[in-house]
Amino acid sequence: MPSGPSTAARTPFVLLVVLLLGGGLITLLLLNSSLNQGSFKLSELKKKTTELTDEEQALQRDVDDYSAPDALERRARELGMVPGGSPAFLDPDGTVRGKPSKASAPQQPDPAPAAPVTPPDATGSPLPGGSAPASPGPTPVDPPWSTVETTPATPTTTAPAPTTSGR
Repeated sequence: MPSGPSTAARTPFVLLVVLLLGGGLITLLLLNSSLNQGSFKLSELKKKTTELTDEEQALQRDVDDYSAPDALERRARELGMVPGGSPAFLDPDGTVRGKPSKASAPQQPDPAPAAPVTPPDATGSPLPGGSAPASPGPTPVDPPWSTVETTPATPTTTAPAPTTSGR
């Protein structure tokens, strides 16, 4: 039997198998590198999510602290607000229920006594630093909320507005 035709038929088959194996290896290499890249991106996004979650929780704690009743009351007093008086309610037919009263500031203890003031020198000139001598006695200071008065709303009777169905 001649040996020539059998080797010639095997060459294209071997070449095809080598190309398929090489192509498969290159495809696996590309697939593996893209999976690794996605894994790095995923871990980076998880880290960023953890940081943002921590920041959100810190901000939520701040909001909770500022919205606590005692914090709201303290901030309102700093702004000069006082607790409201008795409310009045309007019924749907326009009648007033209750009797409104003015808001008034709660009584606060007297302010702390002022620090002692050094008198001017013997010549009668003002104190060093350009300030004039203080008056002999402490001057009373009204707390800022004592001058704030709220007036009750005057009830007005208005007919309820007609409602439409939007057609």
